Amino acid sequence: MRRLAIVTILSLILFMPLSASFAATPEELKQAIDAKSKELEKITADVKQTQAQLDQVAGEKKTLNNDIKQIDYSINQLNLNIKSSGINIDKLKLELELLDDKRTATEISIDNQKEAVRKVLRELQQRDNDNLMQMLLRNNSFSDSLTEIQNLEDLQINLSVNVATLNGLHDELSKNIDETTGTKTKLEIANDSYKNRKVIAADKKSEKNNLLATTKNKESAYQKQLSDLEDKQASIGKEIGELETALRASFDPNVLPFKRSGVLAFPVLEPVFTQDYGATAFAQRAYKTGFHNGVDFKASIGTPIIAAANGSVMAVGNNGRAQYGKYVVIKHDNNLATLYSHLSRQTVTKGDYVKVGQIIGYSGNTGYVTGPHLHFTVYWAPSVTFKSFSGAGLVPIGVTVNPMDYL
Repeated sequence: MRRLAIVTILSLILFMPLSASFAATPEELKQAIDAKSKELEKITADVKQTQAQLDQVAGEKKTLNNDIKQIDYSINQLNLNIKSSGINIDKLKLELELLDDKRTATEISIDNQKEAVRKVLRELQQRDNDNLMQMLLRNNSFSDSLTEIQNLEDLQINLSVNVATLNGLHDELSKNIDETTGTKTKLEIANDSYKNRKVIAADKKSEKNNLLATTKNKESAYQKQLSDLEDKQASIGKEIGELETALRASFDPNVLPFKRSGVLAFPVLEPVFTQDYGATAFAQRAYKTGFHNGVDFKASIGTPIIAAANGSVMAVGNNGRAQYGKYVVIKHDNNLATLYSHLSRQTVTKGDYVKVGQIIGYSGNTGYVTGPHLHFTVYWAPSVTFKSFSGAGLVPIGVTVNPMDYL
């Protein structure tokens, strides 16, 4: 019975077709991957150094010279990240080659193990019709009969071991396929980042040229622009605060999802908070409303921004140098909506349905900001509306809730 059960199981896996492929030497691939990793480490250190320069400039008085410096540092950082993306692409391709090599080795092992199982099965089938009496009669001695019986038992044990090994190899092959799929996804993201960061770098160069052209490279003209922008921002912020206060009067918090971690995913892959939600010390100083309607994440220009949950894109807008700059608003299926702002580039359009973790844009420093970061707001979705402001276009407005209740 035990032998028949094993044979039945084997019938499902023994004759699966496996394609053969060939790859470079594993040791050479590993060395190449290590070399790429070291290159990435060096660039990461350079990116951090550039970020320190950006942080320093962001903390200084706003002048034309400092603004130009910030743009130049941002372009340098983007160029480093573009280089990093290219190296990462090469590294991921090498990893795919190594995975392909491992898959080939596993497939060969599976074929060898299948042949070993077939050999045992053939021998067992040859003895299948023999009973104990026949074994005793055809041997010269009882000892020879016992040896034959023991050999039969050994064959059955070997079959069980071979089957277990074969199942383990199939598990290994399945894991390899999953890793390959994951690496291909990473490669696709890296390719997209490489292309988009090049576009962002070109946009920053245009921004620098426009700034120099509109100010005629004069500090007085720059300060006039800055003063006008601050007045406009103060006016917009005051009106938004009044509108959101009025909307909150009809807000019932019981319609929101139960507060718990994990309802929303973090909108950046390596989240580092730089400002909390509410009446923070910075908000008291920087905003007329004295209230910060979201949370801020550290994010250098060109950092991929991802959807916090499944949903439909409500809006893809641009407030210029005011308010949120380039932004995306997504309405989710749980009565929440999320805002991603100060982006350098958006990669979705209004009406798109996005999945959690999908890249929807790249971080930047558009809008009213002191430096690159991601501003992330969570709204009660039915309250979200858009109001047009002169020189800023459509600005999202709604009842906000603390993102930390759901992240």
